[in-house]
Amino acid sequence: MAVRKNNQDILQELLLGKVSTGEPHIQEWIHRTLHYKTDRPVIYVATGTCSITAGVLKTLSAIRQYLEERNITALVVETGCPGFCSAEPLVDIQLPGKNRLSFREITEEKVPFLLDDVLHRIIPTENLLGQYRNPLLDPWKDIPWLEEHPFYSIQRRIVMEKAGILDPSSLEEYVAMGGYRGFIKTLEMYTPAEVCQLVEKSGLRGRAGGGFPVGTKWKTALLTPAPARYFVCNAQESDPGAFTDRLIIESNPHQLLEGLAIGAYAAGAGKAIVYIRSDYTLAIRRLQTALNKSRETGILGHNIFGSGISIDIEIRQGPGAFVCGEETALLASLEGKRGMPRQKPPFPAESGLNNRPTIINNTESLANIPAIVSRGPEWFASTGTAGSKGTKVFSLTGRVINSGIVEVPMGTTLYDIVFKAGEGIPGAKKCKALHIGGSVGYTLPPSLFHTPVDYEALKEAGAAMGSGGLLVFDENTCLVDMSNFFMHFMQKQSCGKCIPCREGTRRISQILDSIIRRPVEKNGHSTLERFKGVMQLESISTVMKETSLCGLGINAPNPVLSTLKWFRDEFEEHIFDRICRAGVCTALRTFSIDADACTGCALCARKCPSNAIIGTERNPFFIVEDKCTACGICYDVCKFNAVIIKP
Repeated sequence: MAVRKNNQDILQELLLGKVSTGEPHIQEWIHRTLHYKTDRPVIYVATGTCSITAGVLKTLSAIRQYLEERNITALVVETGCPGFCSAEPLVDIQLPGKNRLSFREITEEKVPFLLDDVLHRIIPTENLLGQYRNPLLDPWKDIPWLEEHPFYSIQRRIVMEKAGILDPSSLEEYVAMGGYRGFIKTLEMYTPAEVCQLVEKSGLRGRAGGGFPVGTKWKTALLTPAPARYFVCNAQESDPGAFTDRLIIESNPHQLLEGLAIGAYAAGAGKAIVYIRSDYTLAIRRLQTALNKSRETGILGHNIFGSGISIDIEIRQGPGAFVCGEETALLASLEGKRGMPRQKPPFPAESGLNNRPTIINNTESLANIPAIVSRGPEWFASTGTAGSKGTKVFSLTGRVINSGIVEVPMGTTLYDIVFKAGEGIPGAKKCKALHIGGSVGYTLPPSLFHTPVDYEALKEAGAAMGSGGLLVFDENTCLVDMSNFFMHFMQKQSCGKCIPCREGTRRISQILDSIIRRPVEKNGHSTLERFKGVMQLESISTVMKETSLCGLGINAPNPVLSTLKWFRDEFEEHIFDRICRAGVCTALRTFSIDADACTGCALCARKCPSNAIIGTERNPFFIVEDKCTACGICYDVCKFNAVIIKP
């Protein structure tokens, strides 16, 4: 009689290659683990940070309550977010023997109606996204494939291949889908130098914005003589609107750990660190769970599977300061010091943490590594362009119908990301501009929307990928105001160590503040002073770029300079005409009262915080323009539409 093996035994046999995935009992275990073979319904609920914000915990509670009240036996699985954030809460349902179905915007009140229908094999078209393709299961008739939905149709997923598919807390599911096989293969078949060469051959370049070849950086640390080396994953991600690292970790933490372990081995580092911002609580919790399970199974730790290789990974939480995303400031933070950058060279790969060679890669870069090792560098290099291989993950936000995380092949145009995956601008409005690269990124006009996602092509267009943020602006966006927002953010995040960055961001913020506000004096001298300030923007920015200590100061002026280059007319309108065409800059508005429409109720005068409205009751009131602060309270409280806004 055969002895029934437990999960731990099967996991180790699979990882060490002692059994083939083609063996019947292993296939059976994989299919059961991944719920391909099941005798009960399986309900998958995406529970990432974005899902929780959209109310998925109430949806999850409603699902469990529904099943309990009706005494229905079903399996409820919490997954990570698949990236379609504007469709949250997302709920998938798989009936025994049938393909998995995906539904969007399933709030708690929709749960009973959805489950009543699907559990009786009635598929409601409302909120239906599509069905997953699985050759082991029977497809639903006349139900579209999920991969054909506009949001997914142009995507090619390597980093996010398992996002929203598996339970991020399950080591078994990750191994059943081929996880950690690349790491074990690395230990058994390659020397550290060969791994560096393999990653070099793949063409993988750093996804943090600089695009430096990853394998070359690893080789530098490996060839630098030292008693010890370190490997750091930079998961700081402090750009406003960028959340790719968070989603990758929340949806598949084991993939990051595997890539980090392979990198540590290749660089000759026995110690690896994930440096992550402390407010990513869900990501930290899931990453710690994955780390604990990997240690318990022997995948990480001392003498891994008897190989003589020891690799330990720990999680270190950062304060969330933007400057700590800069590699030398990050190292200072790890050493217990204030997060401030230092001059380079020496570069961290030569002298980093505790003056030892240290490799720093971001989350997305490392999440590519397992696939490169498992499937080969040629497979990875077959996707992308001549100089930019693989895929790129973007956080698509702003004025776009489908927002979320998209992963597209290198070479995909910005236009396709916005108008195919994003399905364009809501409300039939025009797309005014795209901002790429986060708070130190670039604002691009429609004439550059067909630029491909490629390091060199974007550089020629005067831009860069940066952190992977892609912010869409429609015609109701004031680009001068957005430039001011980015510059104020950078001013607050400057560490203050070097004068060009500290004083440059402050002075540019002051200039932009003066542009988006109505001048106190309406004479030509005031206008000249404001225009002079705009002329200073370029000279101040040049000094910052040439003399700042780190990338924060060097790149801080990018949003302002790119907007000034492509949308100079908006600056001129704010300065000379004193109008904001989008109506966003409220301080440029002028308010007046229509004497014919005013009933003299005096409500506006009573609510005005600056006492700028005068008159007597039952007679028309008037606004004293010199005292008006353009707060707009009078416009909001007037019941007779007597207050008029002049943009």
